[in-house]
Amino acid sequence: MTIDKTDERPRPSRRAPLIAVAAAGAALAVVAGFALTQGDDSTGSATGGAVADVSTQPRTGAATVLDRPFEKPDLVLTDTKGRTYDLREQTKGKPTLIYFGYTHCPDVCPLTMSNIAIAKKQLPKADQDKLQVVFVTTDPERDTPAELGKWLPAAGDPSFVGLTGDFATIQAGARRIGIGIDPATKDANGKVVSMHGAQVVAFSPTTDQGYVLYGESTTMEDYAKDLPKIIKGENP
Repeated sequence: MTIDKTDERPRPSRRAPLIAVAAAGAALAVVAGFALTQGDDSTGSATGGAVADVSTQPRTGAATVLDRPFEKPDLVLTDTKGRTYDLREQTKGKPTLIYFGYTHCPDVCPLTMSNIAIAKKQLPKADQDKLQVVFVTTDPERDTPAELGKWLPAAGDPSFVGLTGDFATIQAGARRIGIGIDPATKDANGKVVSMHGAQVVAFSPTTDQGYVLYGESTTMEDYAKDLPKIIKGENP
């Protein structure tokens, strides 16, 4: 995966806390990244703010394991074939990774999909078939089913599920798992800006609950190490 770094102008931070987690009397802030179109970055916070408070177990690696897992969002959207996709029903009983992002993202989104795709290929074939990776767009106006269908195989893997639909529905679903996203806007130069939390949430095949969080700094090696346990519903 090649990321364009031709624009080397100084850039303000893209990070802002979107999930606040408390553990054994101490607060742990899970810092989320924002991905912006056109390679431009800007500061800001999503309208969701600190949208969830969850207890965590001590962190042992890239993963943050939750004591109080998230319920899977009740999202019914449209997949890359234009078909209705019921997230809860179609991922029920399956190890599932969910990520909210968009196809015009210059860096974080394609890198995250690539890292997961490469790690997935290291699994035995039977485990590859079990793992569900769901990419929900935060920019549905531009990310049509056809656009997602072209982008996902190149950025990640042809088996990845791409979903689009009404922004308000997507935003509400993201908040259910502690991720803040903002509607796409235009800056003073007319460039489209889309901001979203950059966490990947892993859902257990045994409980269908989101019990593990991964941040944007998670590497391919991290995913490769953890996926065999995620597939079994175990703590990484």
